[in-house]
Amino acid sequence: MPRLTAAQLAYGSATVVLATLSMLLLSGVTSVVGIAVIALVALCLGLLVSVKAAHPVRAHRMDHAASAAPAPAVGSPAAAETRIPASLRR
Repeated sequence: MPRLTAAQLAYGSATVVLATLSMLLLSGVTSVVGIAVIALVALCLGLLVSVKAAHPVRAHRMDHAASAAPAPAVGSPAAAETRIPASLRR
């Protein structure tokens, strides 16, 4: 795994701190086991955020050239169906 950048470390750390504080305040947990579970969940969330920050979501383009289905052969009936609408065929 490549090393994390400074931005990824900042996002992950901020996520851990804010998630821990918010979960502790909202849940009202006072037991040691409950606090440990919340801290573990916050650490996992921070790790997820820092790793996902490395791979931003890319916009998918709808190009006809990049379509998954290959074009039908020229002489096949499927090729005729793709070129001529059904309402115009005899």
